Amino acid sequence: MEKRLQAVYKDGVLQPVETVPLEERQQAASEPAIVSQDLAGYFTPEEWAEAAHDDISLDEVRRALSTISGSLSEAVIALRQER
Repeated sequence: MEKRLQAVYKDGVLQPVETVPLEERQQAASEPAIVSQDLAGYFTPEEWAEAAHDDISLDEVRRALSTISGSLSEAVIALRQER
């Protein structure tokens, strides 16, 4: 089985962003790729300031994302066109 996972490197350990379908102590191979962290151009300074005070849980994000039908990129494009 092959699955691509997102992870964050913290305190010397790669921590998966989502649940990993492995048994405890099961070994797996990985080939890390560095993902760009430059998100500055995606949001206005005002949006960054507002987001700093958000108290949104991962479950809330998952619930919101589960309501999107079709492509997530299409939904984002549509929201940006509404602005």
